[in-house]
Amino acid sequence: MIKRGKPTKNGQVKLTFSVPADHAAGGISLVGDFNGWDPYAHPMQRRNGTYQVSLTVPSERPIRFRYLADGGVWFDDADADHCDEHGCQLNPTGREDSSTAPFPA
Repeated sequence: MIKRGKPTKNGQVKLTFSVPADHAAGGISLVGDFNGWDPYAHPMQRRNGTYQVSLTVPSERPIRFRYLADGGVWFDDADADHCDEHGCQLNPTGREDSSTAPFPA
């Protein structure tokens, strides 16, 4: 599940990503173009039966992301705006226009 906050006056949006704890046996990290695809930058914390992490990103630009579970298992999020063989895309504000259409293949 992905929760999107409202854009702030300075153009930032807080995003919270949640994955059911039974989706992966070990830890999970959120990786993407916002952190250089670094699996150590945004490890998810286990809380109340889920893994969760929040981050703040610019509101005007879509992000690309995937989850990386222990053992090198990559997976996508069905709540993303678009997923393909390169991962998922999410528009931080939830609005789609010509500048936030899915990235070309």
